[in-house]
Amino acid sequence: MADLRALFSSNDPVGTSEAFTNRQNQWNLVATALEEHLRHTADPAFDVEDLEAPRNNVLVFHGVGGVGKTTLSRKLEAALADAGDRPAQWGAPTWSGERILPIRIDLARSAGTDFEQIVLVIRAALSELGQPLPAFDVALRRYWEHQHPGEPLEEHLRRGGLASRFGKALPQQMQSALGDVAQALLLPGTVGTAVGQVTGTLVRALRERRQSVRALAGCARLADLLEAEPDLDALSFYPHLLAWELAQLPADKAVTPVILLDAFEETGDRTHRDLERLLQRVVWLMPNAFFVVTGRSRLQWADQALQGQLDWTGPTAWPGLADHDIPHARTAAAGGRGRQILIGDFSPEDCDDYLARRLSSAGQPLIGEELREVITARSHGLPLYLDLAVMRFLEIRRTGRNPQPADFDHDFPALIARTLSDLTPDERHALRSVSLLDAFDLALATQAAGATHDAPVLRLLERPFVRENPYGLWPFYLHALIRSTIRTADDQTDDRWSPRDWQQAAERAFAALGEQWTTSTAPGRMVLIGCLRQGLTLARDFRLDLGWLTQAAWTYVSDSVWEPLTAAAHNERPENHLETAADALVEMLSALARRQHEHRERTADRLTAVVDTGRLPDELHEMAVYYLAKAQCDLGRSAASQHGMQLVADGGGRLAPAARRGLAHLARFAGDFPTALAAARTLGWVGRHHRIEGDVWWPQGDMDRAAAAYEAARTEAEEHGVAGERATSQAQRAFAIAFTDPARADDELDLAERLLSGLDLRATTLTTQIAALARDAGTAEVEDRAHALRTEISVAGLASVEATLELALAFHHAVRGEDQDLAASISRLRTLTASGDFAYFTDIAHFMASLPLPGPSLTTWVDGPDPVRARWRQLVQGRRSLLGAAE
Repeated sequence: MADLRALFSSNDPVGTSEAFTNRQNQWNLVATALEEHLRHTADPAFDVEDLEAPRNNVLVFHGVGGVGKTTLSRKLEAALADAGDRPAQWGAPTWSGERILPIRIDLARSAGTDFEQIVLVIRAALSELGQPLPAFDVALRRYWEHQHPGEPLEEHLRRGGLASRFGKALPQQMQSALGDVAQALLLPGTVGTAVGQVTGTLVRALRERRQSVRALAGCARLADLLEAEPDLDALSFYPHLLAWELAQLPADKAVTPVILLDAFEETGDRTHRDLERLLQRVVWLMPNAFFVVTGRSRLQWADQALQGQLDWTGPTAWPGLADHDIPHARTAAAGGRGRQILIGDFSPEDCDDYLARRLSSAGQPLIGEELREVITARSHGLPLYLDLAVMRFLEIRRTGRNPQPADFDHDFPALIARTLSDLTPDERHALRSVSLLDAFDLALATQAAGATHDAPVLRLLERPFVRENPYGLWPFYLHALIRSTIRTADDQTDDRWSPRDWQQAAERAFAALGEQWTTSTAPGRMVLIGCLRQGLTLARDFRLDLGWLTQAAWTYVSDSVWEPLTAAAHNERPENHLETAADALVEMLSALARRQHEHRERTADRLTAVVDTGRLPDELHEMAVYYLAKAQCDLGRSAASQHGMQLVADGGGRLAPAARRGLAHLARFAGDFPTALAAARTLGWVGRHHRIEGDVWWPQGDMDRAAAAYEAARTEAEEHGVAGERATSQAQRAFAIAFTDPARADDELDLAERLLSGLDLRATTLTTQIAALARDAGTAEVEDRAHALRTEISVAGLASVEATLELALAFHHAVRGEDQDLAASISRLRTLTASGDFAYFTDIAHFMASLPLPGPSLTTWVDGPDPVRARWRQLVQGRRSLLGAAE
């Protein structure tokens, strides 16, 4: 159909075509198409062996990911299998006297479905008929024994779940078919199970038109299929035998399979069509079956240009797939037309196809490929945007210049007008309000709109531009392009909002988020993180007071989980332009979350910028100073770290205990263990006293006492529900035990890894990897693993962790008696600890090998250097004995 607007927009002979893009009642379409299919196959002129007649036995629902195609496929399967599972509004079908057998096949890569499995699924489902299908069963049995010698089909079906899904009748039916054919051929009983003997004799009997095989002689192509090499290509033609067998069923057993192929896009792309070619054969060779395909893109089988890539192509072969108008469901007619239904937005391929076909000149797309790419990216698959972009293209072209990509970095105010055109004033108000939110539920949207009742939002939720994710914290969200346009385009509608209107709406939405966070009874941190992400964005974009964000920020840091918090700013400001408290808070929390993935130097720079602004309130300023001091500590800048920790400790705020713990760590780093131990005993739970004690005891070589302290720390963390501290304490416990008992360390490391699951703790994860090296000290390949780990630690900028890795490597060399390698490790340790922090690591490396210290030590051990030397030497000798016993 011609697009008359485009046709009358230019003096040039521009070819045009219209596109219909609205949604439709999918069930009505399925019911109409299936009813037509049943009439077609019931016609006496219908011949299942006619390989030249056009095919109208396929219906396609296509759309972008996440719009409910898989859900639709499953619902169709259930509705076709049992009328009780059909939603009441779908209405009853008109084929009540016909037996329908739905067979749903998931083609997603995650399902691991290959073509062989597809054929088995179809045949297994047909086992419900309760009888063999001998032509197909003999061929399939021959294929199976050729391709899977020694593997029973029963076992394969059981492993693949087909036996539990469809019952266990298929192998028996196939064996029965083989036996019946053998009996008809008068083969001896001992030969009856030898499929090669049966098929060879059967082929000869068919060629000779023997009366004994008259039941199978009507299948004209059976002999040829049995003579063909039983490979995958031959298997793809066996569905013809299934179709023939189904056509032979008596009326009381007749059935029409409805085969639902879901996630069709996973069969390949528009270049690699190997699996698609095999599937097309199934559709073509089973004209008495009906296929419902769901995928992200339209089927291109009616495109003549694919000749050679697929077996049957062109509009003559597939008249129902040849309609390039891409009709919406209400205009899709029966009679084989309109069999490709858009149920969501266009996929990128379809956007490009739409733009290429919409305007043409001399048979070529008028909109060039580069422009089509830009428009496609901006459209988010919204057909209306594509339509407006076509109009803009023609408008620019009328000015005498060629449209450029920059011309389409553009929001269309017309999108607003069209989106709002049939909404009530209350609905328009609600729509603008929720455009401030990434996602929302009914309560959040109603509060953001300042409405006194839910009705306007309830009506809004029914609109097609409101999408739903039932598994999200807030299930509803706006179509990305609609939301962006409403927020940014030049709104010329009569009830457009002023800046003050937007500001008030932002304040309402911000308050609603705070209320949801403070009143929610949902478990875990999901509500906290969701409210923080949206609240930070609103506070930053509209310069709001921090309000509830202050307490939410404290709750966020308390568990040391560090979920990403990047706020999706509407108006991005330069990172160093921290004008408001909200700007500073966004930057601080982003830096804290990102420090698990960035060099600590980067973290320190970002936090320094936040601290220097002075824009945060005092209690949040304390947070920035504390975490800056932690980053400086990780970088080995002990003096600067101590200054920051002391400031926070003296301030007496929420982080004062943590800062005192930091000061204890700094004393330990400097080798002043008595001071660190004394401080730990005053810190209590909030200062993580047990973990500090463990950190003191393991350098003394007292691994049992360290492991016990870390276990107590883990237990306390469990009691207080602090997941990050629990994982960190367990990782340290595994590290201590790795030096004394490798077998026991396996279990401790396994627990540490499970506790780390779902957390983002880079340093702790690295600790578990170093513990694994210590556990394996004295065995092969440790050095290669250490080299890779050293690179990862260096990228993270964790100086203390790098020194710990080098100490574990020194332990390995001491166990193996590799004096030169140990000397090299000691040299690297000396370089890593040149600042004075962790200088005692070089002492420990000497103790391991009973080497004298090169000079006076600045380390103050808890019970003096001699017991420490003895304990570390004993650890080395114990590992040697363990390895010797294993040999």
